[in-house]
Amino acid sequence: MFDHARAAVEGALAAGATYADARVMIVRTESMQCRNAVVEDVRQAESAGVGVRALVGSSWGFYATPDLDAAAPRRAGEQAAAIARASALVGGPAFELAPADPVEAHWETPFAEHPFSVPIGDKGDLLVEATRIMASTPGVRVANASYAVWDTEKWLVSSEGHRISQHLVECGAAMDATAVGDSETQRRSYPGIRGQYGTEGWELVRRLDLTGEAPRVGEEAVALLAAPACPEAETTLILGSEQLALQVHESIGHAIELDRILGWEAAYAGTSFLDLAGLGRFRYGSEVMNVTADATLPGALGSFGYDDEGTPAHPVDIVRDGTWVGVLSGRDSAAIAGLGSSGGMVRADGWNRLPMVRMTNVGLLPGDSSLEEMIAETDEGVFMDTNRSWSIDDKRLNFQFGCEIAWEVRDGRLGRMLRNPTYTGITPRFWASMDRVGNASEWTFWGTPNCGKGQPMQVGHTGHPAVPARFRDVRVGVRG
Repeated sequence: MFDHARAAVEGALAAGATYADARVMIVRTESMQCRNAVVEDVRQAESAGVGVRALVGSSWGFYATPDLDAAAPRRAGEQAAAIARASALVGGPAFELAPADPVEAHWETPFAEHPFSVPIGDKGDLLVEATRIMASTPGVRVANASYAVWDTEKWLVSSEGHRISQHLVECGAAMDATAVGDSETQRRSYPGIRGQYGTEGWELVRRLDLTGEAPRVGEEAVALLAAPACPEAETTLILGSEQLALQVHESIGHAIELDRILGWEAAYAGTSFLDLAGLGRFRYGSEVMNVTADATLPGALGSFGYDDEGTPAHPVDIVRDGTWVGVLSGRDSAAIAGLGSSGGMVRADGWNRLPMVRMTNVGLLPGDSSLEEMIAETDEGVFMDTNRSWSIDDKRLNFQFGCEIAWEVRDGRLGRMLRNPTYTGITPRFWASMDRVGNASEWTFWGTPNCGKGQPMQVGHTGHPAVPARFRDVRVGVRG
C-alpha cells in the first residue's frame, strides 16, 4: 500500500506539483437497525482506493481512484497536479505549508474485542431484546435500536518523507422509545440523541448496557406525555453533559475551524463570527471556561495517531480561562494565519474526499463542582438534558436548542419533570454566564459520528468531552 501511495506522489511531482501527499485507504463498515423487536436493516460494506493532493502555487488539486493496479496511482497523481495547475490560474500568491517533521510510524486503536469478532446474530439479539423491553412499556409505540462499526486502514506518503500507517476501530450504539399521546409524541433516547460512539472495540457497546437501561427509557418517554410544559422564563439553566457536548459542537467547534474563519469554507454549516485579530484577546466565556481540542484522548471518537497530513495528534488549547486562544487548523490554513504550526486537525471521511479541517475532541475541561452541588446551590432554575432539536445561524452566534427532558429546580432540589424544554442565547453571552462546571468524575467523552461539512458533504467523526455545567439568566421556554 505504501508503494501505491508513493507512486501517486511521484506522479504529482513529475507533473509539476511543489508538494504532494497520498492516502491509500481500506474501510470496512457494518451497521444494523432494529424496530419493535424486528431487525429492519443490516449493512456491510468495504471500500478501497487512493486519493492524492497536489499543491501548485496557491492551489490544491485532488484526484482519487479505486484502481490500485500498477499504473493507476501514478496517473491519479498526474491528474491531481493538472487540477492544481488549472486552479492556480485564478489563485493568489504562492504559499508555503506550515513546517512539519517527516514521520515514519504506525498507530492503531487500542481495543479489547474487535466488533467484527462478535457474531452478527449476537449483535442482532441485543438490539431485538432492547427494543422488546422498551416496546413492552404501555404507551410506547415505537422502539428503535442500532449499532455501527467502522474499521479503517490507511497508509500516508508525502513528498516531504512522511510514511505513516494507521488502523482505526470505531463503534457505538443507540436506542430510543417514542410514546404516543392524544395530542403529541414524546421520545427518550439513550445514551444520547444519536447514541454513544468511540475509538474502542465492542466493549464500548457492552458497557452501555442497552437492555438494562431499556425499562427506564420507555418509562420516561411515557411519563413525558403527562408532564407539564417547561415554563417561559429567564432563569438559571443546568445542562447535562450530553446536551453540553452538542452545545460545544455547534457554538464552539464549528466556529473555531480556521478555514471558516478565513472564509475558505462556508458550505453546509456556514462561516464563523470570530476574527483572527481577536485571537488571544477575545472573551469567549467566563473565567471557568476552559476548552481544548485533543486527539490523544483514549477511546474518544475524535482520537487518532496522526492526521491526514501526517501531523502527530496533540492537545491544543482553544479557550483558556474564558479567553479565545486557539483554532482548529491544518498546514495550509496555519501558514496563511501565521500560526507557525498545524494543529493536526486535517481529515477526510474516505479515500475519495479532499482532506479538510475537522474537529477532533473539542471539549470542555472539568471544573471543581458537580451536578449534585449545582442543583443544591440553585434556588430556582431548570435542569435539561438530551438534545431533541437545534438551530444556529451561519455565523455560529445566535442559537436555540430543544431538549428531550427537563426537571424544575427549586430550593436546591429536583422537582417536577418538564416536557418540551428549550433555551436560547448568543454564543459569547451564553458562555459568559457559565458559573459552575462539573468535575473530572463526571467527564464523558461523547462521540458524534455524523458531523457534516463541505461540498460534496463529508461526514466526520468527532468527540466532545463534556461535564454538566450551570448558566445564569438564560431564556428558557417550551418547544412550539
